[in-house]
Amino acid sequence: MLDFFKRVAYGYGSLGLVLQASIVVGLALITTAFGIAMVVFIPPDHFKARREEPQSWWRSHPLLKGSGLVIKNAIGVLFFVLGFVMALPLVPGPGLVFMLLGLSLLDFPGKRNAERRILAVPSVIRFLNDVRARFGRAPLALDDAKEPPG
Repeated sequence: MLDFFKRVAYGYGSLGLVLQASIVVGLALITTAFGIAMVVFIPPDHFKARREEPQSWWRSHPLLKGSGLVIKNAIGVLFFVLGFVMALPLVPGPGLVFMLLGLSLLDFPGKRNAERRILAVPSVIRFLNDVRARFGRAPLALDDAKEPPG
């Protein structure tokens, strides 16, 4: 795996500056568009502790439910890692938003507390609700600070 990253880094380094800049800008645009789409399409009550799980046909079958959870968690880890990388200095992209979206896909103890910490950053919740408002979506509903989770 490390050899793969070395080859990618070497290949990227051998490209011209214009092509390198184009790749960075293209990836920033793609990840930003994808992150915005996810923010717009999540239900307004997604971060509420007492939210009912949506009912769907695949959740009733044990094999499909298990494999669906594995895929959902794998995508969540990928989003969280991408968000962490985008949150680093000089790396373009909505890092905290991707970290929050990754966390919301993962299933682990303490998940709600981690989400609540990120959503407690005023600029994050303001950004999320501003994006949703631009697309005519209701703002995200959060748990009251005094309301006990779950």
